[in-house]
Amino acid sequence: MTDHQVTLLELVCLSVESAAVTIDSALIKSSFAAVEPRGSEITTYFYAHLFEHNPDVRKLFAEHLDEQQDRLWAALTTLVDKLDGTDTVVAVLQGLGRRHAGYGALPAHFPAVGASLLAALAHVAGDAWTPEAEASWTALYGVVTEVMGGALTEAATG
Repeated sequence: MTDHQVTLLELVCLSVESAAVTIDSALIKSSFAAVEPRGSEITTYFYAHLFEHNPDVRKLFAEHLDEQQDRLWAALTTLVDKLDGTDTVVAVLQGLGRRHAGYGALPAHFPAVGASLLAALAHVAGDAWTPEAEASWTALYGVVTEVMGGALTEAATG
């Protein structure tokens, strides 16, 4: 890694207010491994939770969610698989942010999406979902929000 590259840990320190919150990539990967066999259950729960708690976002999605659920699962899998490759993760998140601008997504949607993602992971993970896992996933989602949200805003205004 060159001196000018930023690690995900540095990104999270820049993007969340509490420096005490960090991303533990080993914990992210192990908690994801615990739920990975149940990916379709996570995405189904995610969208049900998102639409129940935020019905106004339902109009941003197609009536049938099968493809969308597959894309969400692919994005999560990529994020976890590439977690230690900051440049790759940033590039993926920027691409997602630019694409979501075209779907009508707004930075204001990120908290709702994050809450639903964490709820879905916790629901499916069961005992594998510890306070430490939740804190690490929350920190990671802070980076997702920062990077994806920045690209979304640039694409929407540029």
